[in-house]
Amino acid sequence: MSKTGRLIILSGPSGVGKSTIRDLVMEKSPIPLNLSVSATTRKPRGQEKHGVDYYFFTEEEFRTQRENDGFLEYKEVFGKNVWYGTLRSEVEHHLQAGRWVMLEIDVDGAYDVVKTYPDAITVFIAPPSLEILEERLRSRGTEAEDAIRNRLSRAKYEIERSTFYKYRVVNQDLNRAVDEFCHIIYQENQAGEKK
Repeated sequence: MSKTGRLIILSGPSGVGKSTIRDLVMEKSPIPLNLSVSATTRKPRGQEKHGVDYYFFTEEEFRTQRENDGFLEYKEVFGKNVWYGTLRSEVEHHLQAGRWVMLEIDVDGAYDVVKTYPDAITVFIAPPSLEILEERLRSRGTEAEDAIRNRLSRAKYEIERSTFYKYRVVNQDLNRAVDEFCHIIYQENQAGEKK
């Protein structure tokens, strides 16, 4: 008897530690997790590989997927003609095979995906405060002042819009945040097995 998988949606503002938390949760989760690989029209950075880090599409390939309802959600992000999207096939094949799949997307994308998957496990990673988030962004030393301002403005927007998430994990302490996230997965699995 095959069980349907579960969808976990992970979101949080830039600089909050989402990717670090995601990677550690993928390792430590009590349930094996699969990461949904997003599609983008941006160019690969560093050692990024097509189909592993992202599906790197041309603008035309991305448009074709949009027109053919190939995305659960998609958005133009941080600049002109840079698109990101969640491929419907990338999520559905894991769920249909009974696997759990994690999707790391922004709040607007999560809102769209929850319309299709209302029983998704939604987890928002929040900073302890906007001031601490600003310190983290500045300590990276990778962005200009206007980019930091834009990210902080976006962070405020995402925090305000995150009220529909079922769970909120504050990343004050990385290990505690990872443990809390893994406990959420454990609880959701236990609740699912009782149904």
